[in-house]
Amino acid sequence: DHTQSDHIGMLGTVMNALALQDALERQGQDTRVQTALEMPRVAEAYIRRRAMRHLEKGRVVIFAAGTGNPFFTTDTAAALRAAEIDAEVILKGTHSGVDGVYTADPKKDPAATRYDQVSFAEVMAKDLKVMDASAIAFCRDNSIPIVVFDLLKPGNLRSILEGKQVGTLVG
Repeated sequence: DHTQSDHIGMLGTVMNALALQDALERQGQDTRVQTALEMPRVAEAYIRRRAMRHLEKGRVVIFAAGTGNPFFTTDTAAALRAAEIDAEVILKGTHSGVDGVYTADPKKDPAATRYDQVSFAEVMAKDLKVMDASAIAFCRDNSIPIVVFDLLKPGNLRSILEGKQVGTLVG
C-alpha cells in the first residue's frame, strides 16, 4: 500500500535524523530534531516558530518525517521547510559518488558532463534528476537555489559553508 509505505519511509527519516543529531552533538553542536509526525519521546513536533528560535540560538535543526503526509517526497518537504524558515539555499548532498548535476547519469554514460550551474527551467525541460518536479517548481517559485554535491567527499560541506563553488548550483 502506497500510503503505508510512505509512512514507513517517514519513520526511516526520523531514525536518520536522530543518528545525525547524535553525530553532531558528539562534535559539540547543539542540535534539535523536529518531525512532522508527533513522537514526543524522541523529537519535537515541527513548529516553525520554535525552529526559528532554535536557529537564532545557533542550534542546528534537523527536519524529519517529510511533510507528514503520504504522496509527498522528502524533496518537496525540504523545499517547503526551506521556504518556511527563509533558508538561503538547499544543500542536496548525494552519497552515490555523484558530485553534481550531469547531462546524463555519469555512471551509465561516460560522455556525461557536469554542470557548474544550471537553471530551474533547464532542469525541468531536460528532466535532469536533481529533485522531483514539484520540489524544483517550488524552489523556482520561491527563489531558493539548490547546491547538489557529493556529501561523502571530505571537506565538501565545509567548503560550501565557506562560500566556495562545490558541485552544481541550481537556480
